[in-house]
Amino acid sequence: MHLAGEPDLGHLTYCTNIHAGNSWPEVRAGLEKNLPLIRTEVAGEAPFGVGLRLSAAASTSLQQPKPRAELLELLETGNHYVFTLNGFPYGPFHGEQVKAGAYRPDWGSPARLAYTNELADLLADLLPEALIGSISTVPGTFKPWAKGNLSGIAENLIAHVAHLYGIEARVGRHIALALEPEPCCLLETVEETIQFFNQYLFSSSACSRLAKTLGMTKPAAEGVLRRHLGICYDVCHAAVEFENPVQNIADLDAAGITIAKLQLSSAIRVPEVTPAALDVLGKFDEPVYLHQVVEKRGDQFSRYLDLPEAFAAAADSSNGEWRIHFHVPVFLEQLPGLGTTQNFLREILQLHRSHPLSAHLEVETYTWDVLPAEHRNVTVAGAIARELQWVKDVIES
Repeated sequence: MHLAGEPDLGHLTYCTNIHAGNSWPEVRAGLEKNLPLIRTEVAGEAPFGVGLRLSAAASTSLQQPKPRAELLELLETGNHYVFTLNGFPYGPFHGEQVKAGAYRPDWGSPARLAYTNELADLLADLLPEALIGSISTVPGTFKPWAKGNLSGIAENLIAHVAHLYGIEARVGRHIALALEPEPCCLLETVEETIQFFNQYLFSSSACSRLAKTLGMTKPAAEGVLRRHLGICYDVCHAAVEFENPVQNIADLDAAGITIAKLQLSSAIRVPEVTPAALDVLGKFDEPVYLHQVVEKRGDQFSRYLDLPEAFAAAADSSNGEWRIHFHVPVFLEQLPGLGTTQNFLREILQLHRSHPLSAHLEVETYTWDVLPAEHRNVTVAGAIARELQWVKDVIES
């Protein structure tokens, strides 16, 4: 939905990766069940934007006329529109172990490039004429896989930019790819992200390669790269990394890197690592997703790939604070026995209210199915509507 305000606060939606579904029929069923309920609750009769998550299988199906027509009809009859896609998880994302598989294939693989090109072609067909589109994606690769892989990752990203340029030249739709920094990935912190963009994506050699491909000057090619490449700033991820929101925004702005999508999310926070807190946290140690942990003690940071590794090191964590990559509903300031990073999210939303950070705001709490049962005492649609309303209230207050 378009957020009213001056200055323009952009479009707010939620990411449909909360709904299980890998094939197009499964995705369609989730949309038909939930979208009408959510739209009525938070937007009334006004148009409601959708942050659509499509697997590679669903995306390929939607290249065919009949499924594409089904999606277009669903959107039109429900007064919905699509302005952003989640192209991060390539395959199944619910009901089976995902863990590090969420990053596979990475941007070193031709399969990742082909999938994202396909998503861009679809978004160009769905995107309302006056809007910019965005596609969020993996942050290059999983950090343990990065060695020797960086040049190939950059080449595929540059090739995708050429594809986006071609779309805009043909049909006039501006789409930006949004790399999403995440703990334990190639792009983990904003500092690392800026370094990678400067060295591999906005560098003189990158501009020369794109200029040669597109038959233009190097300055023009740099403009194309900056126009079609940005980041997805996931607030949960940034909070887990103990980032400084004000400094992040200033540094990205100085580097000329746009926030193509702002994902609104909240993490688990353990202010004091006590046996009681660890006992409660154990309920969140589930087998589907990675739950990276960053520990801060004074000025020192320790990182753990998942909760079991952090639990094993807990005896050495006195006087430390843990933040855990486990998306929890944004309207929760606390969890029983634990905290959340909601205050970090509030700060981001207040920054956005005074100086808009992105035209695309997307609530992303995909972990609903694996939350402990006591936190799932409303319907999925009800929880999403409450999250969206909480965001609106914070921005408008």
